Amino acid sequence: MVHLVRLLQHRRTPPRPDHAEAAGGPVTWLDIPAGSPFGPDSLPLGVFRLGDEEPRVGAAIGDQVIDLAPVASAQMLDGSQLFARPSLNDFLALGRPAWRATREWLLDLVRNENDRDVVEPHLIPRSAVTMQLPFEVGDYVDFYASEHHATNLGRLFRPDSEPLLPNWKHLPVGYHGRAGTIVASGTDIVRPSGQRKPPDAAAPVFGPSQRLDVEVELGYVVGTPSTLGRPVPVEDFRDHVYGVVIVNDWSARDIQAWEYVPLGPFLGKSFATSISPWVVSLDALDAAAVPLPPQDPPVLPYLAGEHLPNYDITFEVLLNGHRVSSPQYQETYWSPAQMLAHLTVNGASIRTGDLYASGTISGPEPDQRGSFIELTWGGREPLVLDGKERTFLEDGDVLTITAWANTPTGRLGLGEVTGRIVPA
Repeated sequence: MVHLVRLLQHRRTPPRPDHAEAAGGPVTWLDIPAGSPFGPDSLPLGVFRLGDEEPRVGAAIGDQVIDLAPVASAQMLDGSQLFARPSLNDFLALGRPAWRATREWLLDLVRNENDRDVVEPHLIPRSAVTMQLPFEVGDYVDFYASEHHATNLGRLFRPDSEPLLPNWKHLPVGYHGRAGTIVASGTDIVRPSGQRKPPDAAAPVFGPSQRLDVEVELGYVVGTPSTLGRPVPVEDFRDHVYGVVIVNDWSARDIQAWEYVPLGPFLGKSFATSISPWVVSLDALDAAAVPLPPQDPPVLPYLAGEHLPNYDITFEVLLNGHRVSSPQYQETYWSPAQMLAHLTVNGASIRTGDLYASGTISGPEPDQRGSFIELTWGGREPLVLDGKERTFLEDGDVLTITAWANTPTGRLGLGEVTGRIVPA
């Protein structure tokens, strides 16, 4: 077994005083362009391909990628071979001590000028690489954790009833998705076909979805597995979850509306889910931690805990380059620790590479809604872009979601996820 925790024993000479952390944020010997999403305190991991070479693991900084396998090998660090693999799964399986040790090593690499000679030959422009799916996805669970989103949909679909169903504030509602259709950012999205029943039709029809939508979400990447039959308590969240990705859970609203009673989402969701290529660690996100919104009524004991994490993260939604929304994650009602506890409370196990997502993130303001069904209020209030009314996605549209965590020293980027709609 590879013991990456030994990385801590290989810490080199501390940075010189002129490379110490400054009041405006961490300093690095690398030249990082202004506005870059990946500063020296971010260092997300991903899997890249350079030309015809085999995919392998890198860390993003500025507009470059650090090719980690040769750097680790040059420093004779245990586990260097893990970074030569085409997936993060083996690294993720090592667990939290190895994750933390690796982050400390990465921070040293970019802050300590003594490491410049070994790192610089293995810097690759991000523009020169093709990003891959960063990990092999095991199971995929999608939650419904935003109170504003759930309330908006309740008002749309049940205008004469309470918008939130009776169970919503007692448990994190979710469903099991289709892991095999999770794709890397940049993958084209084929418009799905299925059964739908237009309001003026006497019977269902079959054909391409006419109400294709986006869902802005934050995904949590599981590293350490759990044992079947043993729930994961909220306080063990950080022992199992390595980090986060941006998620776009594409949704065919007309297919979904016809099929979802009584068992919930199926073909309207399972055709594609896009994720960003860079996995940002929870340790990096610590600087953006914020308290959960008040939870009333009190939750049951298995969902209760002190200092449950939530994060101050801002998203932006761009349709063909036009900014149409900016959801705020800190408003999310359920903590990721509570989602994981609920996911496993019946004894269900988690595996390395499992992904669970927050569900659509929406804020209290109209321009903070994370889906077009909310932004256009079911299509009844179109957006106007370039003089044209828009409701749901059209063939040829390019949808991009960017995100960053808000920290005391500035923005910590999560990157972006993008997809282009192609005809059915």
